Amino acid sequence: MRHRRTIPRLLAPLLLVATAGFATVAAAPLPAPAAPQQNGPVPLGQVIPAPASTKAGGAAYTLNPRTSIRIEGGSAEAKKVGAYLADVLRPSTGFPLPVTGKGGKDAITLQLGSRDRSLGEEGYRLDSGRHGVTITARKAAGLFHGVQTLRQLLPAGVEKKSRQPGPWQVAGGTIKDVPRFDYRAVMLDVGRHFLSVEQVKRYIDQAALYKMNTLRLHLTEDQGWRIAIDSWPRLAAYGGSTQVGGGPGGYYTKAQYKDLVKYAASRKMEVVPEVDMPGHTNAALASYAELNCNGVAPPLYTGTEVGFSSLCAGKDVTYRFIDDVIREIAALTPGRYLHIGGDEAHSTSREDYVKIMNHAQDVVGKYGKKIMGWHQIVAAKQANGKVAQYWGYDATSAAERQTVVDAAKAGTKLVISPADRSYLDMKYHKDTPLGLKWAGYVEVDRSYDWDPGSYLTGAPESSVLGVEAPLWTETLATSDQLEFMAFPRLPGIAELGWSPRSTHDWNTYKVRLAAQAPRFEALGIDYYRSAKVPWPAK
Repeated sequence: MRHRRTIPRLLAPLLLVATAGFATVAAAPLPAPAAPQQNGPVPLGQVIPAPASTKAGGAAYTLNPRTSIRIEGGSAEAKKVGAYLADVLRPSTGFPLPVTGKGGKDAITLQLGSRDRSLGEEGYRLDSGRHGVTITARKAAGLFHGVQTLRQLLPAGVEKKSRQPGPWQVAGGTIKDVPRFDYRAVMLDVGRHFLSVEQVKRYIDQAALYKMNTLRLHLTEDQGWRIAIDSWPRLAAYGGSTQVGGGPGGYYTKAQYKDLVKYAASRKMEVVPEVDMPGHTNAALASYAELNCNGVAPPLYTGTEVGFSSLCAGKDVTYRFIDDVIREIAALTPGRYLHIGGDEAHSTSREDYVKIMNHAQDVVGKYGKKIMGWHQIVAAKQANGKVAQYWGYDATSAAERQTVVDAAKAGTKLVISPADRSYLDMKYHKDTPLGLKWAGYVEVDRSYDWDPGSYLTGAPESSVLGVEAPLWTETLATSDQLEFMAFPRLPGIAELGWSPRSTHDWNTYKVRLAAQAPRFEALGIDYYRSAKVPWPAK
């Protein structure tokens, strides 16, 4: 991930001062942009991510005490989405909003099974008029994403947990929307600072609002092992007993991990677990002496250096360990991918690296998962369905970039997460009290103003699965701290992953981003009020 350096111990929790036909959302710069004071319904194109196409027109729909959430066709999956929507809307509106299969006007209608093949797995169509709103999709994920758009078309107060005055209007017209990339991820590093189940669920909810569909959990690190493994119980019990700065650490039981997977699935997000190897393994090495080449367990580690630990390629026990860990985690994980790390293995020879990673790739396949790893994994043998996650940045050498491009041309798929663009733990500027700066300062405009499809020159755009926004936790432990670094950059990465390339324009985006401020506040999200964004006055 990363080129880490020693940093001060964790900072104290941050206090914030804190027209006709379908038309593609305009990409032309706006003159002298300023955050609008919202009068009337939110315009259809003002949501994030920008929709693929919008057609404004007709009367707005106003939610009222008679409004129901109507499930067309009685689909069980649609009922779940309807129940989710009701849970969002009832507290703030005070309306009963029954979820029902009965017909009638004055309804938010959810219809699953659209025959429009262009909607794919995650697309949706939203139609709004005087008598109601209808969201249609081919699959439940599309219906869920349409609900996220509906949330943003309602006033920000709809997100509050107490009754608000309204009115609750949705602008008239039609949105037809599909994602550009299939993989749109956030990543949480729970290795350096352990994050509770509730903290992770909160972050899932925040990412889902912006149509992210994947949660990567970085479960193992030098500082902590965060998942119970029955065949190696000391990994969690001892290896998970501390964290950066010497705190108590923690780990997820198998039941807790399965609960997180289930919760993410309810938000249409797939969980991708990461077990880093052959480096970033001090917590495992400290837990079991036999995993070390010299047979001596190192002490637990609470610092932030990298590159000093390595599994031992010359011992049979290493390969038994890899098999056991991957087997148990794969059994808990219904998703397609298992991430095996592979970066910053500075204490592993190239020969040993290739030996260990080739074996790990085979094991991932044996247990029915697709291989994912940091882009250094291209040094291992080619494998069907293999995904390399590129985390390089402006300082990455041309030769290193070319190895990834060559692998992409040979069939390896890519997830793009440049450290100086999408790493949410990078400081905004020199005075940011949290985060790191080894990849440079990453203001909100820099985080948004790039294209995942063409970022790696020479790599076919067809090789790009999508984008990821990692959040490393050397300096982060509380939800307030996570949110301050993630927001407002996370919505921009989400837009790069979802919206058509033609919609990407900083001058128009920053106005839409500014309009999200009341929603952030209604949701209790502590965000950085960048001077680059024309936020509404408080």
